[in-house]
Amino acid sequence: MTDPSTPTLLSRRRLLVRGSGVAAVLAAPAWMTPALASASLRPTPSQSEGPFYPLNLPADSDADLLRNGNAHYTRGLPAWVEGTVTDTRGTPVSGAVVEIWQCDEDGRYHHPGDGGRADPAFQGFGRVEVGRDGRYRFRTLRPARYSGRTPHIHFKVRLDRFDLLTTQLYVAGEPGNERDMLWRRLGEADRAAITVPFNPGSDGLQARFPIVVQA
Repeated sequence: MTDPSTPTLLSRRRLLVRGSGVAAVLAAPAWMTPALASASLRPTPSQSEGPFYPLNLPADSDADLLRNGNAHYTRGLPAWVEGTVTDTRGTPVSGAVVEIWQCDEDGRYHHPGDGGRADPAFQGFGRVEVGRDGRYRFRTLRPARYSGRTPHIHFKVRLDRFDLLTTQLYVAGEPGNERDMLWRRLGEADRAAITVPFNPGSDGLQARFPIVVQA
């Protein structure tokens, strides 16, 4: 004789199995479930790399661009540039590498395409790997202008062998922004995302630049 409770038990078992699968999917990291990830943060807009990414990375490529080996760069306005690297759900992208490069106070890059006349005391390029909190911090100078461009700092974010983002950081209130061809192409929201104030602080200017990538 068939037990009348059997269909009910089978149905319950099916529901438990299905429920376990759903729970496992929901518990997975955002980058493992792109179809279910609910993007809540706007990705930082990308911009061109530009012609002056270093051909050879300098021996000194740490987070302090005002010191190159034993040399100390004293020109320009010292600044701290810091922030976090997160995905669109706000999760820190642990292990991401943030690189920056910029010209010296005279508008020269450490690159043969720019004449190779940059001040050797200015490191010009720096990189840091973010930890579990996604934070990065650089000691550098308020970006200087050069012919044809408003002041900016180049940024690149990598994870393992992949480039997640290449963009440029601009100074809020800089008169040259409105005349810059790359800045003008951006919509209002994108401009706001990569244009930040450099505010006075106890140890130089302070700029906060949160970076959101699609990791």
